Amino acid sequence: MNALQNLLFCIPKADLLHGKSVGFASQNSRFRNAKSKLPFFKEIIFTKQQLFSAKTTAIP
Repeated sequence: MNALQNLLFCIPKADLLHGKSVGFASQNSRFRNAKSKLPFFKEIIFTKQQLFSAKTTAIP
């Protein structure tokens, strides 16, 4: 009976663990994609901020 219980438990457990690893892989992939685009967004944010501050200080 114990071998049957192990067999019945191992199959769903393997599927569950496979689903977890796929979920973590896609999460890591999204993180890497966002991390690679970070310098681009930093440039846009700081450029816009500098332009905005230059416009507001230039007005007499």
